[in-house]
Amino acid sequence: GTMSSDTVQSNAKDGGTNYLLMACYGAIAGLWVLTQFVMVPYVVHLLLLVTAILYVACHQSLVLREEPGQQEGDGSKTQGGMGGGEVLRKEDAYQFPILGSASLFSLYLAFKFLDKELVNLLIGFYFCMVGCIALYATISPLVPSWGFSWKMDRKITHPLPKFLMESPLVIQFDLTFSEILVFLASAIFCGVYFRFKHWTMNNILGICFCLQGIERFSLGTYKIGAILLIGLFFYDIFWVFGTDVMVTVAKNLDGPIKILFPRAINAETGKTEMSLLGLGDIVIPGFFLALLLRFDAHKAQLPTNTTNVHASFPKPYFHSALISYVLGLGTTLYVMIVFNAAQPALLYLVPACLGSSLICAIMRGEMGELFAYSEEEEEEKEEKEEKEEKKEEAKKED
Repeated sequence: GTMSSDTVQSNAKDGGTNYLLMACYGAIAGLWVLTQFVMVPYVVHLLLLVTAILYVACHQSLVLREEPGQQEGDGSKTQGGMGGGEVLRKEDAYQFPILGSASLFSLYLAFKFLDKELVNLLIGFYFCMVGCIALYATISPLVPSWGFSWKMDRKITHPLPKFLMESPLVIQFDLTFSEILVFLASAIFCGVYFRFKHWTMNNILGICFCLQGIERFSLGTYKIGAILLIGLFFYDIFWVFGTDVMVTVAKNLDGPIKILFPRAINAETGKTEMSLLGLGDIVIPGFFLALLLRFDAHKAQLPTNTTNVHASFPKPYFHSALISYVLGLGTTLYVMIVFNAAQPALLYLVPACLGSSLICAIMRGEMGELFAYSEEEEEEKEEKEEKEEKKEEAKKED
């Protein structure tokens, strides 16, 4: 049960190692190696891998709690050398399903009316570039820095028009030899993936996208998270059940936008049949779970000046939502197998995540605190001040 593990954890404060976190790292790597040789039942493969990804990514996202000033020096390394996180605003959350629908439908039309090979070539090229950065950002923090350091801090003035390129152009970086090697290795990996599109390479990129996305991205507040989940809940149901759009795009699109799980080997063709789970079904609930873990950390009054991802503290919200997520994913698979039809995973995952966190808040009497928790720093304060000023003005007019 979650509660018992929490009480044990809260007594064993800082220091030490979170063995579950290490086990999840091990599970991600171990499953990847094992599935090259053994046909692991895909339900087991899927549930284990996704749980491990979420556990790792949410804990890595604890760095988002750091004060903006703290991320220089030490902190920037933990960020995978890519700087701090992004915070979602309420407006963005409302627009997400609309923008998602627009891009999904555009892809659908592209596959219907254009040359499928060409569409996949362009998309594949784009994902190679992004994948290279995601892979680099995932691996570089794990590789010890060594070798010479290559620094550059230059301003270049040029005659090109402003809209093409800023002038003076500032070029700043500080790379060690080991980081350059990691980047080259990532680039080579993506090149090989681009050429052969093997499912195991697809999965590595997919896993990196999940880890990087959840690690860098804050929903801002619980309300924004709820708006996003509910919006995408309807989006998912509409495009999967209402139309053939989602299924068409998911099957035709050759990019690492999904994680593939070998299901069986077709006796006639000798080809491996795959099950797939879209990255959105991991990343979107992942944003929400990560927010809950940071709320747990906030409740446990963990310091925000340094981040220890191994820090031990009670995690009632995170644990209950993660367990619910896994049960929701299990339900999705069960329904998919019984009815032999594609299922919108968010149909099961959104109620699981929202429901579990609300029940947890009600049982702990912390509804108000959960809804008040915010990670939007400055902008929000300014907005509140503006509202108060308007109130003052209204009073004066009276």
